[in-house]
Amino acid sequence: MAKLLFFVTEDWYFCSHRLPVARAAQAAGHEVVVACRVHRHAEVIETAGFRLIPLDLRRGGQNPLQELVSLRAIWRIYRRERPDIVHHVALKPVLYGALAAYLARVPAVVNALTGLGYVFSSPTLKARLLRPFVTLALRGLLNAGRSVLILQNPDDGRMLVQEGMVEANRIRLIRGSGVDIRRFALCPPAQELLPLVVLPARLLRDKGVVEFVAAARLLKAQGVVARFALVGERDPENAAAIDDQTLADWMQEGCVECWGRHEDMPAVFAQASIVCLPSYREGLPKALLEAAACGRALVATDVPGCREIVIDGHNGLLVPVQDVVALAAALRRLLENAAWRDTLGRNGRALVEAEFSEERVMQQTLAVYRALLGR
Repeated sequence: MAKLLFFVTEDWYFCSHRLPVARAAQAAGHEVVVACRVHRHAEVIETAGFRLIPLDLRRGGQNPLQELVSLRAIWRIYRRERPDIVHHVALKPVLYGALAAYLARVPAVVNALTGLGYVFSSPTLKARLLRPFVTLALRGLLNAGRSVLILQNPDDGRMLVQEGMVEANRIRLIRGSGVDIRRFALCPPAQELLPLVVLPARLLRDKGVVEFVAAARLLKAQGVVARFALVGERDPENAAAIDDQTLADWMQEGCVECWGRHEDMPAVFAQASIVCLPSYREGLPKALLEAAACGRALVATDVPGCREIVIDGHNGLLVPVQDVVALAAALRRLLENAAWRDTLGRNGRALVEAEFSEERVMQQTLAVYRALLGR
């Protein structure tokens, strides 16, 4: 029996994106260990039969001494646990985990980037300063030893290869984290008195939250009657987080509603007429997949990740990134045509069933493990 160790930053992320794969690995005979920062999901992880190792790693941590302490803690975990294979998810676990795995002589390494994130998509000075250092680190770590890199869309792969960060033969394309198509079942058209447009994401600038609010403001000024809701929690550790004062100003203005984090997303999508994600760049956004599975028309930006899910005119509409006028126009077209929304939604459901089911992703990931372990 091989020991598989997952290293992710947050317990909630493991539960929302990696739990099904971990269960499949366990069913296939692997011992599964999870190392992450623990908030409120420890019971879920342990009840699933996985051993949980609490790890104090902050995604937004910038104190060099504390970061070295975190790196040493990861290395010590790998030395103590002696896993046969480790699975790192997201940029910071990939950077720290791959280095720790190399130093601890872990036999097999799976690095998974769920998009290129803030460092590679943000135009801010901080991101531009970090980029060359992260690029240099990835060039060494992603090509070390018996390792592969799982990516969710081909655009990210092309960029990483062009920049020399990873050898092309190490890339494995697995499109997303999969959708439980039984839980996210096809819903009938929303019966709300006012059409509801939902943005389901953490409240980050690079998720297109500012553009969504601006589009809602523009549509209301044009006399379009609809509701607009932000469904997601604040993420203050993220450099792209929306600040409290901005959120308060939006609430006072009344152009959008802020619902916060919701555990029952199928119920949220059942109320929605349109699901919108005007993100700057994604890996492959699970929220859009789940919304499509529920039969909701989608509006998203024509960027890596989003265009893997949204086929323009087939299951939704694509708009240029950071283009408020185009975003508002696309939303208006769908708000004014309920029959078209329904057609797009049904097309989206069929697409998810064919290409993005949870079972499909689980089998693809297990195949990666088997290949690395030589089984």
